[in-house]
Parts: sequence; structure tokens; C-alpha cells
Amino acid sequence: MRIALMVGLLVPTLFLSFGVVLWLQPEWLITKLRQSSPEVLYSVETKQSVVALTIDDGPDADDSPKILKVLDEYDAHATFFLITDHIPGNETLVRRMVAEGHELGNHLTADEPSIDLSNQVFERELIEADEVLSDYMDVRWMRPGSGWYNDDMLATIKKHGYQCALGSVYPYDPQISFSWFSAYYVLWKAKPGSVIVLHDHGTRGKRTADALKIILPELERQGFQVVTLSELNNMAKP
Repeated sequence: MRIALMVGLLVPTLFLSFGVVLWLQPEWLITKLRQSSPEVLYSVETKQSVVALTIDDGPDADDSPKILKVLDEYDAHATFFLITDHIPGNETLVRRMVAEGHELGNHLTADEPSIDLSNQVFERELIEADEVLSDYMDVRWMRPGSGWYNDDMLATIKKHGYQCALGSVYPYDPQISFSWFSAYYVLWKAKPGSVIVLHDHGTRGKRTADALKIILPELERQGFQVVTLSELNNMAKP
């Protein structure tokens, strides 16, 4: 009885501790992840005051323009990981992203956890999304839905000429619906070489635009440049 009680208390405690570690995203955890999967980009080693901004799940007719307006105001650039099922009717927006110096990334065809897909389905969706995105620019970065991956997925990503990219600063903006929280979390965690993850589409897009109105002027004040993933990757230490 006592052992069962101890186990009952230990299990939720372990889950809570693990959750806190993920929440804080300590640098040692990012380092361990990079070491275990060196082919996945989480952040970049650089002493330059530069961070990459990535925005998932667009395009969105209502809110992507708001995000683009804030980025233009502060001469910041982003990598937009697009879901290609969201592109029909928003083709002009995608062309605008490219024309304004932003980069496109492959976030597959639908908003779903990629880890739940069979490798055959994952590969098919990767190819389908690539065929759509390649009409706008050459795309080199892929981000799996919900951020989880396995070795088979990484092999498929590499097979099709992509590199998997996640991030090192994630304010849980799909779950926490306060733009001020996202803004101050990003400013708390951002450092040279960080990859920031925010979201578009639906109410998340407006929150991201509002958060960027706080994030970008403060990063500018601190001397940071906000760039695409490819630009950041090119600045990595040899």
C-alpha cells in the first residue's frame, strides 16, 4: 500500500519536473538535443547579435498582412513555415512574403502532428507541400507538425534535400493566448544564435503581430538583427 502511494506521488512529480524543464528550455537541454540529432537545427553558435524568427502555420488572409507590416516597420525578416492547405486563396500573400525578403519553409499540407503519420504518408505530404512551395522559391527547411520527429522522418527529410529545423525559443503561444506573455518570454530567452518560434493562422496570427510590436523594437534597441533561418545559418561559426 505504501509503495503504491509512493509511486502514485512520484509519477506526477516526474511529469511536472519534466514539464518545467521543457517550459524553461535551459541551454543545456538545447545542447543535448543538438548533440543527439546534429542534423536538426535548433539554434546556431555565433557571437553576432542576430536571431532567426520563424512563424508557423500560415498563410492567413486576415493576420499574415498584420505580421508582414510589423516586420517591414522594423526591417526584420522571417522564415514562414507554411501549411500548403492554407495557401489556396492566399497566393498573393505568399508572393508578398517572398518579395519582401522573407523565406518559406515546408510545414507539410495539414495542421497535424507529423509523428502520428506513417513514414509513407509523411513522405507523400512532404513531397506534395514541396511541389506547391517550389512555385514560389526554392525551399530548404522543413519543420514537422507539433515539433516531434523520429529517425525515419529525418532520413526522409534528408532524402528530399531538406534540413529539419526546430527552435530554441518557444513561448507556447498556441497554448497561452496572451501576446504580452509571448513577447516577454521571447525577450527573456533570446540570445545570439537563437531560433524563435511563433505562430500564424486564426487568432494566433493577431497575437503574433501584437507580440512582435513589443519584441522587435526591444531587440533593435539591444542591437539585435532579426533574420531568416538561412541567413542565421550562414553566420554560424565554422
